[in-house]
Amino acid sequence: MHPDLPLQWPRSTSQACPALIISTLGAFLLTGSAAPAAAQDETTAVRVVADQVRSQGFACANATSVERIAAESTPDRPVFILTCNAAKYRVQMIPDQAAKITKVE
Repeated sequence: MHPDLPLQWPRSTSQACPALIISTLGAFLLTGSAAPAAAQDETTAVRVVADQVRSQGFACANATSVERIAAESTPDRPVFILTCNAAKYRVQMIPDQAAKITKVE
């Protein structure tokens, strides 16, 4: 398990189980190669973070990328920048709570 990912994620309306989210994002963050598996992991990570943003009422019709911001992340609260077609969001995942989401201009 990646040390920057929390042990549990907030449970939302139609979110996948926390263990799946952790393993998916962990695989994405640990993979540094351009192999097809890395591309699939990135696609999955984009989907997971975008689903969290949407489940909290933010618009993200077509998520294109997600990037972990190491300088702002803590071991139990990773921070990501999610880029969608019409918006960009800073997403801080918080264990057992809703994510803290702010729109980036």
